[in-house]
Amino acid sequence: MDTRQDELRRDLDATLQARKELGKEYESELVDSFLKRLESRLDARAEDRAAERQDDWHPAYRHRPRRPGLPGRPGSRLAVISLALGIPLTAIASSPESGGLVGLFACWAGIVGVNFAAALSDRRDRADRRPRGDWD
Repeated sequence: MDTRQDELRRDLDATLQARKELGKEYESELVDSFLKRLESRLDARAEDRAAERQDDWHPAYRHRPRRPGLPGRPGSRLAVISLALGIPLTAIASSPESGGLVGLFACWAGIVGVNFAAALSDRRDRADRRPRGDWD
């Protein structure tokens, strides 16, 4: 870290010496060039730190951010919402105007179908995230 600070200090001293020699006419160009060099160093440091952090992650999880959800299973949010909505939907679907018992079965078949599809999708996502061995 001291070598980087020493290099930066030398660059700043050289820029100040050049300003003394060239005069105030070139001050903005000298400052711009110094700031460009400083910015490129900062960018390089940021890229190095990002690469270090990325190397710490497991390769299978690197490209995919963690989905927010309830603390238990990832699909538990959908299950809770579908059960909460299932109560009023049951009342509406089972009324005689909406079809009675057939409407009730259609309503719950839709709820079960949505939860089943979400569970299969989540299972497929977990299988994709699992690291592959030599035998796969």
